[in-house]
Amino acid sequence: MTFQSITVVGDGQVGRTLAARLTGRGVPARTVGRDLDVGEADLVLLAVPDRAIPEVAQALEPGPWVAHLSGATLLSALDPHTRRFSIHPLQTFTLDRGAEQLDGAWAAVSGETAEALEAGFEVARLLGVQSFELADEDRPLYHAAAMFVAAFLVTIHEAAAELFHAVGAPPEALEPLLRRTIENGFAPTGPHTRADWATIEGHLAAIRGRRPELEPLYRALSDATMELAR
Repeated sequence: MTFQSITVVGDGQVGRTLAARLTGRGVPARTVGRDLDVGEADLVLLAVPDRAIPEVAQALEPGPWVAHLSGATLLSALDPHTRRFSIHPLQTFTLDRGAEQLDGAWAAVSGETAEALEAGFEVARLLGVQSFELADEDRPLYHAAAMFVAAFLVTIHEAAAELFHAVGAPPEALEPLLRRTIENGFAPTGPHTRADWATIEGHLAAIRGRRPELEPLYRALSDATMELAR
């Protein structure tokens, strides 16, 4: 299966990145906005907020393949289209970077037929990313997993940075530690792995005294870490 022309609906971070990557790899692709002028495209990618997917899908004339890029949204959101699939690039995007944001990324592909899956894997190939099949009903759980290593990681970093600010340490010093944790294959580390409860209680006392609003977060993560350590 090949696509001769691709239209990306949505000119945000994801839409721009995908259109740039496709164009850079010789695939005719363009982005459109609210006018939904998809032209003669044989594939329309919906790079719109999750809540807008059903409305945009219903506004499109049936004919071309239609796919959404959401991680959690089910394929039924693309009704009434039957030539449909989903491809979710497992990456976080910013507007100040280009198509290189897809380098080394993976993508989850969901489809209800063999042909739909083939279409999704072809888009992944065109984007230059590795791909895997994901059952449609498993999308919410899959996306929850992604939240742990993306959105929740940001929350954890912000909490650590706030504690560094409290002691006059530079938050940027945390970044090499974060990178090495990844390079080490997320090997368990810290006082929880050593059952060093005195150190953990010392952490809690210090946080309670200087940044008490962060104590519930530390306790929740500490409990989860101890459970994993077991």
